[in-house]
Amino acid sequence: MVEKIYVTYNQIHKLCQASADRILNEFKPNLMIAIGGGGYVPARILRSFIKRPGSPNIPIQAIGLSLYENLGNDGPVEEPGTKVTRTQWLDLSSLEMANLVGKNILIVDEVDDTRTTLEYAVRELEKDVEAARQKLGREGERTQFSVFVLHNKDKTKKGHLPQDMVADGRYLAARTVSDVWICYPWEAIDIDEHDQLAANSG
Repeated sequence: MVEKIYVTYNQIHKLCQASADRILNEFKPNLMIAIGGGGYVPARILRSFIKRPGSPNIPIQAIGLSLYENLGNDGPVEEPGTKVTRTQWLDLSSLEMANLVGKNILIVDEVDDTRTTLEYAVRELEKDVEAARQKLGREGERTQFSVFVLHNKDKTKKGHLPQDMVADGRYLAARTVSDVWICYPWEAIDIDEHDQLAANSG
C-alpha cells in the first residue's frame, strides 16, 4: 500500500510565502516558467509574494511535460514513467524566446520526484534560449535558470541538474519529504474530503 500525504491549499500558500524572500533576494527572477499542471498554482501564489513595490508583476510562462503514467488498477495512484513527453512548449519563433535571453528565469513545479522532468526542462530551455541568443546576436547576455519546487522527495534521483545550478544554490525545495505519494488539492474531486484527510493525517 502506497503511503499518501494530503496537502491543502493553505499549506501550499504558506510554503510559497516562506520561500519567497530567498527567491526574491537570491534568485531575483524576471520571469517564471511553470511546468504544467503542478507548477501553475505555486507559480501564481509565489508571484504575489515576490512582487517588488512599484514594479510590474513577474510574467508567468507555461510549459507542459508528462512523465507519470496511471497504473490503471489502483485508482488515482500513478508511477513515474521513463520518457518525458512535451505537451506544451514555448513558441521558438516568437518574441517569447527573445524575451528570455539575458533574464533570471525561475522554473516552478510542485514536486521533485525522480528529477527526470526537471532535468529535461532545464536542459531543453537552456538549449532553446542559447539558440535564440545566437540567432539574435546578443553576445554577452547570460540567462540564468533557477528551480523552485514545493516538495523534494528524499530519494536517489534518475535525473540531474546542472552542476553550476546546484553549486550556486539555485535550487530550492520548500520541504523535503520521504518517498511518499503526495496528494495535491488541485487533483482532488471532493475538496472537502481532501481537506479532511489532510487534517486527519496532520
